[in-house]
Amino acid sequence: MADAMNNLSDTASSVITLAGFKIAGKPADEDHPYGHERFEYISGFVISILVTYVGIRFLDSSFIKILHPSNVLLSPIVYIVLILSILMKFWQSFMYRRLGREINSDTLKATAQDSINDVYTTIAVLISAIIEWFSGWRIDGYIGFLIALYIIYSGVKMIMSFINDLMGVRPREEEVLAIRKHLDNYPDIIGYHDLLIHSYGPNSVFASVHIEVNQDWSLPHAHEVIDAIEYDVKQNLGVDLVCHLDPYPIDDPDFKRIAPELKRILKDIHQHLRFHDLRVDKTTTPETIYFDLVVPEDLKKVTNSQLQDQISERFISQSGPAKLSITFDRTYLL
Repeated sequence: MADAMNNLSDTASSVITLAGFKIAGKPADEDHPYGHERFEYISGFVISILVTYVGIRFLDSSFIKILHPSNVLLSPIVYIVLILSILMKFWQSFMYRRLGREINSDTLKATAQDSINDVYTTIAVLISAIIEWFSGWRIDGYIGFLIALYIIYSGVKMIMSFINDLMGVRPREEEVLAIRKHLDNYPDIIGYHDLLIHSYGPNSVFASVHIEVNQDWSLPHAHEVIDAIEYDVKQNLGVDLVCHLDPYPIDDPDFKRIAPELKRILKDIHQHLRFHDLRVDKTTTPETIYFDLVVPEDLKKVTNSQLQDQISERFISQSGPAKLSITFDRTYLL
């Protein structure tokens, strides 16, 4: 009965997967300017709930069999059918998972997990029948109980994964590195910061970044470089990148005086502390130094006020009176 119930979930999963792909593949419209790809997360979420439900029902039926064991009597033809079923379901899971990786589809990966759960369930039925045939031991309920726990675990894990996708999660490190690699191909820019990446589906990714350029560049030249970067990232990574220009006064005496000292102080505090958007207001007494500070993840327990005090004390002791106005960046990727 448990195996039949799990087989029924296959049909439902297939229907949900097909419907999900149909809706997710619809082009952008007035109400959904970023497309419909996120519907794939919804269909995957429903499949995950279905998998968990089947696991709970399987757990219930297995517990009843433990309390009231019954014979698992199978004819030779049924053994053959079960073995063929295992091979077919394993192949099905392999193809779903392979295709899911190729097109970056979490829904297909969830369907693959549903299929592999079927494999384990059918193996449990087969092993229980064989053991009972040779030894008379009725262990169908015990094996089913263990398989049910695994199915519930995999279902809950998938549910949490799709919830994270719907809420929005930090992009994979390889995605960040891929964009950085393309940005590093432009030696004329001074640097970049405030990178944000967000997706509206597995293959609908948008990003924004601030590009640091020499303030002496003409606007047409800066625009030409920015356009080239955006086109390059779109063509090679499929990411819709929007770049914001940040002019840097690299020849300004105050910039030359403060930037190296500030960089050295930050490195002494933590090797991954970085700053950007440095500017100096000399109309105040003492002068006010403004900059944004990028705080790495491993300093999340250090408060902004603690960092402010450390940096200010070291800078004043080494460079003289100054007021440091720091904007802390803790949510950006760079």
